[in-house]
Amino acid sequence: MKYVVLLLADGAEKPWEQLTPEEQTETMAKFGAFDEACAAREGVRILAGEALQDGVAAATVRTVEGQIAVTDGPYAEAVEGLGGFYLIEVPDRDVLVELLRELPAYDMQINPVEEMTP
Repeated sequence: MKYVVLLLADGAEKPWEQLTPEEQTETMAKFGAFDEACAAREGVRILAGEALQDGVAAATVRTVEGQIAVTDGPYAEAVEGLGGFYLIEVPDRDVLVELLRELPAYDMQINPVEEMTP
């Protein structure tokens, strides 16, 4: 089963720019440990994953009366900014939750992917 894992930037212990170089190295090591744990686990594949720029770099796209409207900034109702994401294939949610313990202390949202058939 595929899941999207959203890493909520506001859930991090400290913003990236406030971490010391040593803390940044430690944080990156945790992402590396997560990658290694996923690679070592049968039936688990990281399909995609990226860090995201700060929410002020985001844009919101809406369809209003059939027209596309683009505004600078994150989606207005978003309570917390997104710091990054993973698209990951795992045997089940319990395996995913176990693997997520390797990541830095973020608040996370996990959503199963709806498999669409043509």
